[in-house]
Amino acid sequence: MTYTRTWATTVSVATVLAIGLLTGGCGSGGDGGQRALPEPSAPPATGTGPYPTPSVPRTDAPALPEPTGPTEPAEPASTDTPRGSAVRPQEVEGTDADAVGGGVLKALWTYDTTTDGGPRDAELRAAEAGWLTGAYADQVRAHRPRSVPGAQWREWAGHHARTTVALKKTEDAAKPPDTGTEAWRQWTVTATPKGREGWTGDPVVSSVYVHLTRTTTDKPWRVAEVTVR
Repeated sequence: MTYTRTWATTVSVATVLAIGLLTGGCGSGGDGGQRALPEPSAPPATGTGPYPTPSVPRTDAPALPEPTGPTEPAEPASTDTPRGSAVRPQEVEGTDADAVGGGVLKALWTYDTTTDGGPRDAELRAAEAGWLTGAYADQVRAHRPRSVPGAQWREWAGHHARTTVALKKTEDAAKPPDTGTEAWRQWTVTATPKGREGWTGDPVVSSVYVHLTRTTTDKPWRVAEVTVR
């Protein structure tokens, strides 16, 4: 993912996320017109900061646990919604960019090691639920991690952990202004693994930028890109 000259380079999720984590859209369950979205054009920034310019989403992973070796990963164990993460696009106000952006981040960072084989399961859930644009969802489905989940995931799984997700809006003056069909949002995402017998692991904290688009102002927002700094 490239930024303008005054902005930093970040890693883009093909959602919200293969561990090495968390997670760069959900086409099948959302608005069928999303696949027809035009290529977005970035409005001018209002300051200086790390907001990326729109581009084709990449399949780089965000930073959760380090992967271990080049072993071919298994297919996802489950695409079912894990306990504690029932939020779906139809349960938020689709014309509210904050609600849609926050919803997709919760979906992408919510893991249940009792059913999930790795972070990619959360990505696929987000793609199937309808949070993302058709093009982004296709990228998520096509992506295959080159390594298996690492030691941190195995530790979580050993405690049968699930993550709880907290979001904090952390936008700055550099955020491009919203238009009728394009919006940017920034959050600090904190995912905390909690397991059996009271075990709580170290939280994973990420600064995340969400690019949302829609075809017309009366359509629901969909996520076209998630970038983890």
